[in-house]
Amino acid sequence: MTTISDPCFQNVYLLALPAMLASLLFIARVVWLKRHGREHHLGRTGWIYWPTTLAMLVGAFALIARLALEKDRLSQLELIATGSMAAAWVLAAILNHFEHNYQIRSSDSILGYFLVAITSMGIYLQSTLPRIPSRKYPLTTLEIYFIALCVGCLIEAWPRGHTTVQQRSGASIFEKSNLISRLSFHYIQRIMSRGYKRPLQLEDVAHLMPERIRSDNAYRTLSAIWYKEEARFRALSTCQKDKKRPWLLLRTIAKTYGWTGWAPIVICRVVATTLVYLQPVLLGHIMDFMDSGASDTPQPLSTGMVLATLMFLTSLLSSVTGAQLSQQAAERGMEIRSGLAGLVYRKALRLSPMARQQSSMGELSNHMSVDSEKWASSALNTLPQWVSAPIEVVLALTMLYQQLGWCALVGLFTILGLMPIQNKVSDVFTDIKERKLEAMDSRIRLVTEMFTGIKAIKMYGWEDAFKAKIAGYRQIEMAVLRRFGIVYAGMTLIFSTTMFMSLLSFGIYATVGGPGGQPGVITPHVIFVSLSLFGLLSKPISAMDHLLSDTTSVFVATRRIQKFLLAEELQRAAVDQEEEQHWHNRRQVSISRQLASPAITIKKGEFSWRNKDFGNNQPSTEQTPLLPSDESSSTANNEFKPTLHDINFSLKQGSLTAVVGRVGQGKSSLISALIGEMYRDQGSVKLEGSVALVTQQAWIMNGTVRDNILFGRVLDQRWYECVLDACCMAQDLEMLPARDQTEIGERGINISGGQKQRVSLARAAYQNADIYLLDDPLSAVDAHVDQHLWQNLIGPHGLLKNKTRLLVTHAIHHLEEADQIMVMNDGMISEMGSLTELVARREGFYQLQREFVSTQRSKSKMRPVSGLGTDETAEKENNEQSKAVESTPAGGLVAAEKMVSGAVDWAMFNIYAQSAGYRNILLIVVFYILVEVAQVGTGFWLQYWSEPLGQAAYTVTQFLLVYAGLTAAYMGFNMVLFYVANVEAAILAARHLHDRLLSNLLRQPMSFFDTTPVGRIINRFSTDVDACDESVIWNIIDVVYCLVAIAGTLVVISMSTPLFLLAVPPLVLAYTAIQSYFIQSSQALKRFMSVSKSPLYQHFGETLAGVSTIRAMHVTPRFVSMHNQRADCAAETALAFGIANRWLKIRIEFLGSLIVLAAALLAVHSRGTLGAGAVGLSLTYAMAITVDIAYLVRSFSELQHQLISVERIEEYATLRQEAPAVTGAPVPSGWPAKGKIVFRNYSARYREGLDLVLKNVSFEVQPSEKVGIVGRTGAGKSSLALALFRMIEAADSYWARASGSNDVFLEESRSLLGLPTDGALTAALGGGSIEVDGVDIATLGLKDLRQHLAVIPQDPMLFSGTLRENLDPLQEATDMELWQALERAHLKTFVGSLAGGLSFEVVQGGENFSVGQRALVCLTRAMLRKTKILVLDEATAAVDVETDGLIQKTIRSEFADRTILTIAHRIKTVMDSDKILVLDEGRVGEYGAPSELLAKKNRSIFYQLAWRAGELQRR
Repeated sequence: MTTISDPCFQNVYLLALPAMLASLLFIARVVWLKRHGREHHLGRTGWIYWPTTLAMLVGAFALIARLALEKDRLSQLELIATGSMAAAWVLAAILNHFEHNYQIRSSDSILGYFLVAITSMGIYLQSTLPRIPSRKYPLTTLEIYFIALCVGCLIEAWPRGHTTVQQRSGASIFEKSNLISRLSFHYIQRIMSRGYKRPLQLEDVAHLMPERIRSDNAYRTLSAIWYKEEARFRALSTCQKDKKRPWLLLRTIAKTYGWTGWAPIVICRVVATTLVYLQPVLLGHIMDFMDSGASDTPQPLSTGMVLATLMFLTSLLSSVTGAQLSQQAAERGMEIRSGLAGLVYRKALRLSPMARQQSSMGELSNHMSVDSEKWASSALNTLPQWVSAPIEVVLALTMLYQQLGWCALVGLFTILGLMPIQNKVSDVFTDIKERKLEAMDSRIRLVTEMFTGIKAIKMYGWEDAFKAKIAGYRQIEMAVLRRFGIVYAGMTLIFSTTMFMSLLSFGIYATVGGPGGQPGVITPHVIFVSLSLFGLLSKPISAMDHLLSDTTSVFVATRRIQKFLLAEELQRAAVDQEEEQHWHNRRQVSISRQLASPAITIKKGEFSWRNKDFGNNQPSTEQTPLLPSDESSSTANNEFKPTLHDINFSLKQGSLTAVVGRVGQGKSSLISALIGEMYRDQGSVKLEGSVALVTQQAWIMNGTVRDNILFGRVLDQRWYECVLDACCMAQDLEMLPARDQTEIGERGINISGGQKQRVSLARAAYQNADIYLLDDPLSAVDAHVDQHLWQNLIGPHGLLKNKTRLLVTHAIHHLEEADQIMVMNDGMISEMGSLTELVARREGFYQLQREFVSTQRSKSKMRPVSGLGTDETAEKENNEQSKAVESTPAGGLVAAEKMVSGAVDWAMFNIYAQSAGYRNILLIVVFYILVEVAQVGTGFWLQYWSEPLGQAAYTVTQFLLVYAGLTAAYMGFNMVLFYVANVEAAILAARHLHDRLLSNLLRQPMSFFDTTPVGRIINRFSTDVDACDESVIWNIIDVVYCLVAIAGTLVVISMSTPLFLLAVPPLVLAYTAIQSYFIQSSQALKRFMSVSKSPLYQHFGETLAGVSTIRAMHVTPRFVSMHNQRADCAAETALAFGIANRWLKIRIEFLGSLIVLAAALLAVHSRGTLGAGAVGLSLTYAMAITVDIAYLVRSFSELQHQLISVERIEEYATLRQEAPAVTGAPVPSGWPAKGKIVFRNYSARYREGLDLVLKNVSFEVQPSEKVGIVGRTGAGKSSLALALFRMIEAADSYWARASGSNDVFLEESRSLLGLPTDGALTAALGGGSIEVDGVDIATLGLKDLRQHLAVIPQDPMLFSGTLRENLDPLQEATDMELWQALERAHLKTFVGSLAGGLSFEVVQGGENFSVGQRALVCLTRAMLRKTKILVLDEATAAVDVETDGLIQKTIRSEFADRTILTIAHRIKTVMDSDKILVLDEGRVGEYGAPSELLAKKNRSIFYQLAWRAGELQRR
């Protein structure tokens, strides 16, 4: 202790050495700024720059004056120290000049040296001033120097947030904060204060993170190295690739940030570890101090107080260093996550066709949401431990050797013996993690598919089938988690080895550990210093489980991302495209180039959907003809066969070319080949100018109508209005309350297929491109809208008349106006020419045209399109949008995600505890108490052993037996505890919460899915379910452990020093105050973190769905920018949450350090009354309580944060359900036996509070009647079909009102009507009724109803799995029945050609089937469902006219005895119906036989529709 006051020590270590190091640092900093810095040119903050510079120079001049005035009196060391400090401050003044030019905050180097110099000089002055004999002046030169330092430090550290420089800089809050603010995390204080006063808003945490973490910057940093490493890797041989592959991405990440990125993290980790190990040293000195009280030369009291103060400072510095370690790790981890997410997003935009088939939507989402997240959540906290853990072990064993001699080697041998076991456990954990992620990928993929196609699933009544399929994957996850729990419970025996090591070490030491093999002397110093060291040694050993598990997770996640990043990409040279100049000038440019080179040219083209180097294991989308000709029967494809071959053509600028052919002949594939979406096996493709694409299945973004049309372009109002008129959308917008600002739901869920297609057409038209690739956009619209689009947009007189148009179509009647026609047959162009030329050849096209060509209509008699001119469910759009505007501002449909403010309700903990089982939670608490009793008992027993009284009472053997019994009890209780927690409680809770969530969401009405993005739902099933699977139970364990440990520690300290109890109440109040202050903001930040991820994943899914359009129209940069914005928001909220936790850590651990100080000071002052053993026990636990209390507050906060996941799951698990699947009303046997349908005064709306879409509809359909349903826009056609399936309920009926009402209404209505909770429910509150064979469908369960009806929807939906599962997911039909149904649907030959037949794997979304083939699969489903009622909802919109005719023929023959309701915009489709139902504004306009209605002529709505469709001319 006399060393600190030694003049030599002070001059060298306190003054000279820091000054010299600072001088070197200042010089290096100036050089770095000159070489790498960038001047901000914002000027200086004069009131900070000049005073700090003056203070530095005054301090330097004071030191120089000391050299001049006192050189004779100063020693050589003092001269060196004074000169070094003077030089340092002169250099600091120079650096200050540069810092103000380059930086907007105070210099870390200067401010850091200010703090070090003030501390050092304060100690120096305190010891030297009393030795000065007399004063000539009021202040000495050193006092002037010290005052100058204090003033300069105060000004340098002053916050600069209100300075002009910082306000004009636009820098983040972090980049504006100074060293002190960053060390104490004070820069987030503004957010914490706001959160305490009022609920935080998302904008409160904006501009917090450093620029380098932002997604675009992070991507550029990481990708620069990755692409170089990838190029080198691809150039290697196969053998070399196998060696390099496992570590490629990990090596890239390590190389990207280099030593400058990783060294600060490692150094902080090592320094924090070293500071922790100083505490046992200081404890040993205090024990010696206590023992000296009984000696003849007791140490002075000041020595004990200095030791107590040093323990406090060591604890505090350890806390600050640890917090900085966490912060640097979090920033680096977030930067890596942002970079990886950017790589994944951009890679997804470049995937080849085969790579896309191999990567499901769920897998891609997991790469972004789970795999890359590992680097942000755990990697940078885990990986540095592999550096610090060996250091900790070596330090602990070295210090133990000093206490116990060679007996400490027991610990070393124990660690060495555990290494093989830990390696084996690491392999087991790796396998567990991989299996868990694989099962989760499959589950998320299926959940995503299910909720994407939820409408079709509900109409088919397949909820239970999909639920069972998901349950299968979930069961695999639960089995993996159970295995993990069992392995971990067994591993607790290994992780408890420190108790075992201390038992062996003390036993051997007490027996033969002394000199010459004599018994060692057991003293309090030996016992408690060793115990403290064993406790420190236990940390790297006990952390080994998390270390292995987390490291395994990071490696597995990184390799999964790497595998994806190495996947095959599109051929970059597949298409030679020459872009035009700026789009505003393209109209004139296009006209001037019409006589130039061809717009589209393909020479000797051969294209396929699979890389020919890998064979043709799966057929491509349209490879095999669906309806083969007699000459070409399809057989199984065992050899590679290109999808398109012998493709040769060129199209002139401004020409209109129509592509026709039967389903599956390669029409859509030709479009894909032109935009580079297929493998170009040979030949060349050249496009002159920009491209706009309209896909067969329209891609719609979640956004306003205007956003979807502009597609990132600047608004040109005149051109915009021209496009709206041409696309027949002007009147649509008039009917919408928010006009073009009305929001379209995700995937266009609230508009019909035709409306989606017209928005897609408008988007393409607005781009004013040179080339338009249109894949059958007219198939989903009414005949009169078809005519309008042709005349005003696509045709020779339309808006695009001067553009090059390649149109895939089944509309034969438009071909006469095309410049040329291209006929596709079996993947090749069989005929090409004008209509006249093709008819003259009398080949395949002639037969098609002869049967289906339309008669030339008289254009002068064509009536103008009235109303919206839209398709089958336009009324749904209008009403859905109207209702959305009522519920959300400015025409929005999707409301902001619900976010509860304030602390998490403890009801959430009760929900989790109930799910996990109250008995299990109670057992966890009981076993933790038993564990703590065993641990505290060993401490007291060792204290008793170290005292002379105890050693006299029992032998060494007796002491060891009791010690062994307590150790065995500790290890046994620990193992049972973790078995109960991980195997019993965690799995039970995980299964219960997931199943409730899934079951309730499957029972939601369609209105919920109309207004809820799938991304939000998937976020619950991925992030939130994962938290409930693995995180919540661990946080409960941590909270219980900390509470029990703190209680045990307080008991031990209070028994040793009862005065310590006086400090407990204020400490408890302080902890409680900080906790309550913190929790208000942290809960909001955690919710922000959860909520901000949904838009990121939703945008990613939306991008994947429209990737062809994005690539073809070259808007990838804009979508990358949108991804960056969402990724930055997610990163900012996550970083804010982490910083808030470190803000808490600093303050909580400061209070913990005060506990250590209080316990040490009380022990020092009680030297005469307390024994060394009691003090050792007290301080050993006091040092632990610092960590325990901080860990308790963090764990408690983290528990509340994780309970937000329970809260989010509970939110969706308790949503009001639709009508029950099964009721008490018995379904008559064989119902419906006849198929009679009766609507009685039926009215319906899409949701409570909206206008009616069906109004007092009454009509009857007799058994086996074929009824065509037609009507103008908004008439209610599809609403009628939805009503039959009870997708919407009768207006004011019980279930209609229940779906949007609160519990009070429900209870009142149940009481009023006497309705049971699960019985036969009727439409007692009004709205009319629908009867099928005399049974009111409102009395039936939805499952009973929907599985007794059949439907062929407009949007044919296939799901990943086998073709058999797609046809019959309920597994009710035999293989023979399946093949018979396929034959009747004209699919048997095609399916027979597939590898595996019925077992052929359908990829996600059915992308390896054409749209027409998917429609025929839906027809097959209808044939398998032997029911008397069939609804056709635009079933043939996506097929060619020939296939349409075959389907209609099949329906007439196969469904002759069934009642059929046909919704169609092809009037020809329903002309042969028994009756026609015409709907007009939701009411029955007319109902009767076609001949009867046509006889009314102009008085009949049906007559007008038939006239516009040209059907009257044919008749």
